[in-house]
Amino acid sequence: MSTTHERPTRRTYTIDEVARILGISRTTAYESVRRGEIPARRFGRRVVVPTRVIDELLDQPAQSRQE
Repeated sequence: MSTTHERPTRRTYTIDEVARILGISRTTAYESVRRGEIPARRFGRRVVVPTRVIDELLDQPAQSRQE
């Protein structure tokens, strides 16, 4: 009898992963979380971002800056 041990699908990204995905620095990613631009969850000292947040962020049309 063989059993398969499938890992559950990840539902969060670390800040380092978010920075790589968005092409921004780790510091900018943390600052964006602090400002509320990237919604995140904090578990003790660990900060994670739900994958759906990044998917939704990337699916939004780009906004032009009002000058």
